[in-house]
Amino acid sequence: MSKTGPGTGLGTHPYLLGFDQLERLAERAAKGAEGYPPYNIEHLAPDGFRITLAVAGFAEADLSITVEDRQLVIRGRQGDTADERVFLHRGIASRAFQRSFVLAEGIEVEAAALENGLLHIDLRRLKPNTIVKTIPISRT
Repeated sequence: MSKTGPGTGLGTHPYLLGFDQLERLAERAAKGAEGYPPYNIEHLAPDGFRITLAVAGFAEADLSITVEDRQLVIRGRQGDTADERVFLHRGIASRAFQRSFVLAEGIEVEAAALENGLLHIDLRRLKPNTIVKTIPISRT
């Protein structure tokens, strides 16, 4: 039986110092789990990724991509043209959306391109700098 609540999560394990944000990141990722728009995630060897979202009907001006606090957020909002047109059948969604992805430490957004109704966002894992730091011990 697992306990929940303050002081019982992964971030409180004595060997995982400073990982208390991990649970908050997982919660944020779960909030972006809505099914629209559909998307793919590809691994591009050796250290790249590509997120592709199906955004048919959206122009570049209708889309925004931001990264804040290791969270990639893609938003889409089309201008309302329904007043000008009379639909006999409306089966193509034109709703606004927000899709979020939590990025691991060292993952950077490299580029984004809109092509044939697909929004491609290329990500790259940066090579970490291995730093060894010697800490002097002083007498107190």
